[in-house]
Amino acid sequence: MSEGSQDDRAHQRVLDGSSWNEFCDLVKMAGAVVMRPTAPDDPFTRAEGFRYLSRILRAALETFVEHADPLAPQLARVVHETAKMGSDNPDNHYQNAAISGAYDYRLWGNRGTVHYLGFGTQRGGYGESAGMPPTGYLEASDMQVEPDGSFEILVSTQPQEGRNWLPMKPDTGTLIVRQTFLDRQTEKLAELHLERIGGPPLPAPLTPAAIDEALGKAGRLVGGAAAIFANWAEGFEQHVNQLPRFDDELSRQMGGDPNIVYYHSYWQLAPGEALVIEVTPPACDYWNFQLNNHWMESLDYRYFPIHVNKHTAHCRPDGSVQVVVAHRDPGVDNWISTAGHDRGTMCWRWVRADDHPQPQTRVVPLSEVGG
Repeated sequence: MSEGSQDDRAHQRVLDGSSWNEFCDLVKMAGAVVMRPTAPDDPFTRAEGFRYLSRILRAALETFVEHADPLAPQLARVVHETAKMGSDNPDNHYQNAAISGAYDYRLWGNRGTVHYLGFGTQRGGYGESAGMPPTGYLEASDMQVEPDGSFEILVSTQPQEGRNWLPMKPDTGTLIVRQTFLDRQTEKLAELHLERIGGPPLPAPLTPAAIDEALGKAGRLVGGAAAIFANWAEGFEQHVNQLPRFDDELSRQMGGDPNIVYYHSYWQLAPGEALVIEVTPPACDYWNFQLNNHWMESLDYRYFPIHVNKHTAHCRPDGSVQVVVAHRDPGVDNWISTAGHDRGTMCWRWVRADDHPQPQTRVVPLSEVGG
């Protein structure tokens, strides 16, 4: 189909309401993920499921309707304290921007003191079957940074000799930034700015074709992301209360940080039980453990102790660490609250680790760990 005929079709779809109606149909269809027979059917989990869909919808509209123009890219927080997906890391400050391999970009600012700072380019999206494979990656420890913390990165398909370069491919569509705290109380976020090189920082005028495409992508993201992570959660139920290593290649294809090894699983506890996790952390830049609900949303870390990391964890004299997941505080170090849940998913991460030991788990009566 020619570009002209595509534009004509989009014009007609907007005029007759098809664009909006199909978007609404896609959002409605996403409810089937929450209602599927294999999903928990208790009122609490189902209520969280519908809230989850509303959060993904908000993120999708921000991504594809408000901040989708690679001519005037904007770094936006799409995943945050009240919009979550895919076992979002409570220690992370995520930022995304729409970019295109057809252009070059300048990303600059000040490094700050945040523990880990990584930049990635990706193609695709969660609403598409091919996932979000990486097209380039750059981590702050590999960058040239001035003594005052200032830096500049060139984002392009062509190598940039002697400069900080974040690669793209011709079909690159997204920039993702992960800023990871060890200590939120003392570390300062990097200050970041992004611009397209060689053109005015003005967005393209809204067109019927643009809104037709944006609504379609937003609708597909709601159902696509929800289905992907619901499928993952159901798969994790095959090893409840264990922490096996997650498939590295699948993680990479779905946009995971290439420096991270993940251990995803499912947890379920009765009122008088505790999940005890033990491991000796290897030499690494960072590690953490977090608890999620069934829909792979991190539990509310603003109000509950639902995660622990390399800095906040209390280690034993021999260097090992014990993490205890329980419904109430048993009076031991590294207690992880279930925040009113009796089941859900969980995740352990090693970042740039020398080794990747599998955390060992066991379920015990709460009284055995101090309860």
